[in-house]
Amino acid sequence: MSFDQLQWLSFHRSFLPLLVLCEKMEQQRSLSGSSQSPRSPSSQPYLSVSVTDPVKLGNGVQAYISYRVITKTNFPEYQGPEKIVIRRYSDFIWLRDRLFEKYKGIFIPPLPEKSAVEKFRFSAEFIEMRRQALDIFVNRIASHNLLQQSEDLRTFLQADEETMERLRSHETGIFKKKPADLMQMFKDVQSKVSDVVLGKEKPVEESNPEYEKLKQYVFELENHLAEAQKHAYRLVKRHRELGQSLSDFGKAAKLLGACEGQVLGKAFSDLGAKSEVLSAKLQKEAHQLLMSFEEPLKDYVRAVQSIKATIGERANAFRQQCELAETMKLKEINLDKLMLTRSDRVGEAEHEYKELKAASEEATRRFETIVQLMNEEIVRFQEQKTQDMGIAFHEFAKGQARLANSVADAWRSLLPKLEACSSV
Repeated sequence: MSFDQLQWLSFHRSFLPLLVLCEKMEQQRSLSGSSQSPRSPSSQPYLSVSVTDPVKLGNGVQAYISYRVITKTNFPEYQGPEKIVIRRYSDFIWLRDRLFEKYKGIFIPPLPEKSAVEKFRFSAEFIEMRRQALDIFVNRIASHNLLQQSEDLRTFLQADEETMERLRSHETGIFKKKPADLMQMFKDVQSKVSDVVLGKEKPVEESNPEYEKLKQYVFELENHLAEAQKHAYRLVKRHRELGQSLSDFGKAAKLLGACEGQVLGKAFSDLGAKSEVLSAKLQKEAHQLLMSFEEPLKDYVRAVQSIKATIGERANAFRQQCELAETMKLKEINLDKLMLTRSDRVGEAEHEYKELKAASEEATRRFETIVQLMNEEIVRFQEQKTQDMGIAFHEFAKGQARLANSVADAWRSLLPKLEACSSV
């Protein structure tokens, strides 16, 4: 048995405890989820979404993939128990951006990124990976107790294509700003950073130990997940390369068998055929590894980036609260001076002060809401991450154990024939 096969068998044995633990987790998940199935006769509220049937439309740079989005629900605010619409990637972006603007403090589920390489953009594997990621994206929204109530979600799941196109074209915000506006924004940010570096302006930041722990956890988690995803990518690549090598070897062994005598030739032919069978198994396992292990890790890297975006919104809310509170103090001092001098501008100053006080109180409420939601979200995120990572590692270990057994059985079945040849 080769060194690779011995490694696989050793790997299988070392992961048996993890397999048992994750099997129990999956069974518990199945039992807890079975009563909530939209196909069951239960009267419990449900909202289930499926992203299916990707189809390429258009040609050249105008080409894109459309998806059939099927919604099943008993929510009274929806048009009926089932609705089917056609959506494209830009529609999902529209939904994500709308939710991010309206639900500050909530971790908006991430979208899969666009393919940077044109030739992979319409490959079957990339299309399936994106379909799966979009399905996860929209179901995370549909299962969130606040996001599922979003009017934008209902629009996304029910509106016709013309309505969605009109909404996308009228969308405002950073994603629809002109290049000149974006350049000015970047210059403003650059100027702010320069002021901080040069000591002209001190950054306004929270001094909260628990919040600092949260930020440290998020940044460390992102690094560790990215590292794990990088090695998962290498595992997929290794499986594919080994599968290709076995396929090439199998063809060579068959050709060698054709040149030899009956006994030796038959043994070489069997060796070649078995190598090609194992090659197919490795390629299949590589695909499974990609979809059920590497992609979930990549998805959680994106999820952490969404958390960082929410952290950025919290920092902005805190900064705005502090700036308004400071400005209000200055206005109050100025108002006191005007009242002492009995200035005729007292009425105007009082009006400005009341408006500023209302804005400051609103900024404080907005910041406190973000903090409260983030505290709830991080608990929910950690629970979901534990479950999802448990399933991903379970599938990984189970697949590797299955592959190791297949490889060992395949080579073992050849041993009698090869031993017979060597003893002739």
